Amino acid sequence: MLSDYQEKIHDYISKQAPIYQDLALDIHAHPEVSNYEFHSQQVLADQLDQLGFKVVRDVAGHRTAFAAYYDSGQPGPTIAFLAEYDALPGIGHACGHNLFGNYSCLAGAAIKQVIDDLGGQVRVYGTPGEEGGENGSAKGSFVRHGFFADVDFALCAHPGHKYQPTSAFLANDPVDIEFFGKSSHAAAAPEKGISALDAMILAFNGINSLRFSMPKDVNIHGVITDGGQAANVVPDYTSARFYLRAKNRATLDQVYQKVENVVAGAAQATGTTYQFGLFQNACDDMIKTPSFDQVFLNHIKALDIPDCDIEENPVDKGLGSSDVGNVSQVIPTIQPYISISDDYIAGHSSEFKAAAKSDKGLASIALAAELLARTALDLYTDDNLRQKIKTDYQTSRAKGN
Repeated sequence: MLSDYQEKIHDYISKQAPIYQDLALDIHAHPEVSNYEFHSQQVLADQLDQLGFKVVRDVAGHRTAFAAYYDSGQPGPTIAFLAEYDALPGIGHACGHNLFGNYSCLAGAAIKQVIDDLGGQVRVYGTPGEEGGENGSAKGSFVRHGFFADVDFALCAHPGHKYQPTSAFLANDPVDIEFFGKSSHAAAAPEKGISALDAMILAFNGINSLRFSMPKDVNIHGVITDGGQAANVVPDYTSARFYLRAKNRATLDQVYQKVENVVAGAAQATGTTYQFGLFQNACDDMIKTPSFDQVFLNHIKALDIPDCDIEENPVDKGLGSSDVGNVSQVIPTIQPYISISDDYIAGHSSEFKAAAKSDKGLASIALAAELLARTALDLYTDDNLRQKIKTDYQTSRAKGN
């Protein structure tokens, strides 16, 4: 019976893949950054709406987000596919999110073809701004607004060089620092001014000094975004933007407080006032559940993909951050990788952008959707598997990073 469902999913995806390939090319040609993914949201949400999903737009405080639901009306698990579709400023779809969103939408549509027999509910969540930016990292908002409170598992797949299981991600607090002083003529009456730039320089040096007493996994980097306007005016305003990262949320919470203490000290030392806080959603570290990833990897092997290079135990190095970590903090979540290039391509590069609309990139839509749908099918049909993954997830979550 399971093989019958797999065949139905395969046939559906094979027939529908050209539609999603066209959508991927359309999104690639119309790159949109966080909070401005109007076209990308519309074409993906419209597609799901036409297929009979109940689609709600402008959710979780994000005007370019959507949530698509289909309920079988029968008891069973609820599984959510996560769709990303934002581009990078300047370079466009150099992380392949034009593919990513279509992976999840097609997988969700494929599961809809069989879920009335299986029971349960399938959802596709359109989550904007994974790359950050204005009102970025929407998955954190989806978690905060309770969109995963009644979801059992979350799945998505990311385009890349090799086939890989879910990787680790660092927790990330993106913060803005602002100092407010008093302007005055820098030569004629410097004593009448209060330099916000002095405060910012003190803060930068203080934050740099923190690195010597931080765990090795802590990463702090920032830039001054406004250092004053004229050399002969005491700056009354300065601003900076920092990313504070650490291997886990508990460590990062301590880092956040130490950095704010430095900022407060710089303000007190210079007589300025300050503002400090997140400029978008924070990202949490990724809770990995290897047994969940293994289901996905098993299907890669079962499909016998030509020239398939699977890196089953990649070394976590050069880590970044992603809001998929926020979802992993509340339910079992995977984000494995699908190959879109035979040669190595770095993320956020022109080579990656080209691969995201290449023949192999477009072909990856049907493959990724089938792997995601097959993985979800196993969850819908196997009570023991669901329980094992949930148990393994709780173990991983308790252990942390």
